[in-house]
Amino acid sequence: MTPEPIEPPETPIPDWHFTFDLDEFLARAGDFLRARPDLHTVQLTVTEQLRRRGPRAYGDQPPFFGFLARSDGEVTAALFHTPPHPLNATRLTADEAGVLADRLLAHGRPVPAFSAERATAAAFAAQWERRTGRRAELYERQRLYRLAEPTPPSPAPEGRARVADASDRDLLIRWYEGFVADAGTRGGQDGGDWADFRLSYGGVTLWETPDGTPVSMAGMTPAVAGQVRVAPVYTPPELRGRGYAGAVTTEVGRAALAAGTAEVLLFTDLANPTSNALYQRIGYRRVDDRAVYDFVEKAR
Repeated sequence: MTPEPIEPPETPIPDWHFTFDLDEFLARAGDFLRARPDLHTVQLTVTEQLRRRGPRAYGDQPPFFGFLARSDGEVTAALFHTPPHPLNATRLTADEAGVLADRLLAHGRPVPAFSAERATAAAFAAQWERRTGRRAELYERQRLYRLAEPTPPSPAPEGRARVADASDRDLLIRWYEGFVADAGTRGGQDGGDWADFRLSYGGVTLWETPDGTPVSMAGMTPAVAGQVRVAPVYTPPELRGRGYAGAVTTEVGRAALAAGTAEVLLFTDLANPTSNALYQRIGYRRVDDRAVYDFVEKAR
């Protein structure tokens, strides 16, 4: 007698769920994001700032969130969008990227730019271009690093690090605005708001020369799920090439690890070989590569 074939268990079908409610998003996707705090540093950091500062922390438009959940409730991917910044998503398969493109179009959600892990970003860009007729243009290639082997720069510049305080507010505003201009950051925050938030938790460290003159800064995001991200790092143009950025970045990482932080992370622009070489010299190691695509009208 031929036995009856055994049917494989049915796989729960995933679907995207969208919301403007940060609490709902974190309730559903928070455990998924915290399971890999290194890969999800941007999602964790941005949602923490929205939680602390309110929905206008990154612009005038309300933030938008999404999560990919199976019918049994397990979340396998997530996204957020804080215009005018790119829509930011966690890792997706090529098929999931196509489903996301369809669901965003059905939802009427505009996507002027998209940021994700490199293969995910390329897959979504191809799907969005095919569906909308807009041309996908690679805007930036990024690399995510983790501090693995703290290594002070050698030779180290003279001076010391100190945490910025309220008396440094005007300096922080000028330097933040200088960083935004140099980096070409889109939709940079108001300099005063940025400085006030960072000062509220000691989130900027300065390197100063022996006479007490600040010459470089390194910021640090609030700790979430055991990770912090070093950002931004800035030295005024006339003071570059003297080791100040490496020294202050080293100190920020050392202090974070001493405080019990499990993961100290940072992003670089792969088009900047100087910064990539610097961070590797002081102990950072590659975790992942990311890409940002713009979607533009095709010329007629």
